[in-house]
Amino acid sequence: MVLTSFSVLEDMTAAVGGDLVDTRSITPPGAEVHEYSPTPGDLRDTAEADLILFNGLGLEAWYEQFLTQTSAEVLMVSDSVDTLPVTRLPGEASAAEDPELPVNPHAWMSPAQAMIYVDNIEAALSELSPEDADAFARNAEDYRAEIQQVWDRAAERLEPLRAAGEVHLVTCEGAFSYLAQDLELSEHYLWPLNAEDQGSPQQVEAQIRYVAEHEVPTIFCESTVNDSAQQQVAASTGAQLSEPLHVDSVTEAEGPAPSYLELLEHDLDLIIEGAQQ
Repeated sequence: MVLTSFSVLEDMTAAVGGDLVDTRSITPPGAEVHEYSPTPGDLRDTAEADLILFNGLGLEAWYEQFLTQTSAEVLMVSDSVDTLPVTRLPGEASAAEDPELPVNPHAWMSPAQAMIYVDNIEAALSELSPEDADAFARNAEDYRAEIQQVWDRAAERLEPLRAAGEVHLVTCEGAFSYLAQDLELSEHYLWPLNAEDQGSPQQVEAQIRYVAEHEVPTIFCESTVNDSAQQQVAASTGAQLSEPLHVDSVTEAEGPAPSYLELLEHDLDLIIEGAQQ
């Protein structure tokens, strides 16, 4: 069994492993991964796993306890990605000023960096089951091509919008920095990472100023966080608050983002349509 820390990694691993791999996620679909509270059943799965895949980069605050519960191989799938620093609001400590701050952990939201995730998953599965390495390689090649197609379609749709000026992506959490870099979007958010002070008056005021200054038509929040602060921004600026974006989790099968590829397409559709308002 291959155990992953959250459902996006489970879906990516299933795409590479196919029917040859039994893949399970510790964090269930729809759950918040940052501060998830593992259950006794999660610990039992961990003890039985042959391979455990986690994101790393500070995403899974709860994960260290699992490293003492298993003899399985453990792999950080974000290894070798080009990380981005945490960016703070004016007046707050920056990553450069405070080396204890983590990098932005949401690298899978970048199609470019997702290719590295797929490479690492393929390598881990091939080491676990060398006799199936050729099948994993074929699946990984097909999967990378599908990710590239999603990226290409989004870039093509954004090209005329970027030609007319900046395209702004305004969110609750700074979970889209990697995606914004890939697609040349100007990003602003209420808080950089999940924290106790998320949605503070300072953060809301800064967001209101940004949205008003740039006449941003549509703003966003993520499915696993409280959008009350972003509702204040919408009410103060007249911007439309879109339906939620998905980042840390795929949805159940009947939801709008039941796989990683569908998650990317769902989010990109909302972002592009919002910019066209």
